[in-house]
Amino acid sequence: MEKKMMKTAVMTALKTVEIQERPVPAPKENEVLVKVEYVGICGSDLHYYESGRIGDFIVEPPFVLGHEAGGVVVETGSNVKNLKVGDRVALEPGKTCGECEFCKEGKYNLCKDVIFFATPPVDGVFQEYVAHEAGLCFKLPENVSTMEGALIEPLAVGMHAARQGGAKLGQVAVVTGAGCIGLVTLLSLKAMGVSKVVVVDVMEKRLKKAQELGADLVINGKEEDTVAKIMEFTDGKGFDLGIETAGTQVTASQLIKGAKKGATVVFVGYSATGEMTLPIGMALDKELTFKTVFRYRNIYPMAIEAVSSGKIAIKDIVTDYFDLDDIQDALQACVANKADIVKGVIRIGQ
Repeated sequence: MEKKMMKTAVMTALKTVEIQERPVPAPKENEVLVKVEYVGICGSDLHYYESGRIGDFIVEPPFVLGHEAGGVVVETGSNVKNLKVGDRVALEPGKTCGECEFCKEGKYNLCKDVIFFATPPVDGVFQEYVAHEAGLCFKLPENVSTMEGALIEPLAVGMHAARQGGAKLGQVAVVTGAGCIGLVTLLSLKAMGVSKVVVVDVMEKRLKKAQELGADLVINGKEEDTVAKIMEFTDGKGFDLGIETAGTQVTASQLIKGAKKGATVVFVGYSATGEMTLPIGMALDKELTFKTVFRYRNIYPMAIEAVSSGKIAIKDIVTDYFDLDDIQDALQACVANKADIVKGVIRIGQ
């Protein structure tokens, strides 16, 4: 390739990202080189940008953020058979060992040796090119854009959450939190046939977006009694499936209180401290099932098919687009305007 250097957005300090030139990587025998076209801005990127850490994962600059990527294959390694130059792909960001008990069981998201884009110390993909394992680059059908390809990653989280909860026809589900993960969970529940989905948040713009995407009821938890509204909506019975994406003790407690006896609650959102105090006595009385989510597994083909077939209009979650050159302002805007920017996407080059 004539172009040997590429633009890379490098986090050099807290709340500081600058564009630097780095060499374009060369793909290994089982890898492809992807020209990145779109990368979604995830809440985890904003956490790292703003505070430099999530739990035990601590950023040591220089560091590259970004893990939700879609792009075009421009070079293939010598052993690659499943992809060719020109294929448009969605990149699954976690490379696992393939050898541990979890990988062998198919639960590869639990592999402790995972190498995951933008999880320290592994650099992410806010850059023009990336070399990635061919088996983790999923070819997109003609009618799915690389922008939609970038959104397959968060959609996979929502689909995994819905599957963990056993989502099915006839249920009433409640999703707490209407950020990106809450919204993709809403879309997943609807696509899986859940009859009615209630979405709870405290930001009006996010609730409006949830309504646009098909929520049957939205509740502003700041202005209304969430549990009372859930009970009113379900004729006093409570919901069948709750999915907690906000990561707060308040919303997690509301789900336990609003659940029908025998219901399932899936925990997806991380709390600021990683700890919560919950009404466990009530959970015992109701014999609730608690499930948890860590990323996803074996979901990308299903998620891509759902978008391609029109069952999930993933592009509708995006509210704002930014260019790579403006990434400092983009991240700052996403941090400062959480009430307005529901989902931001970086355009890297088409």
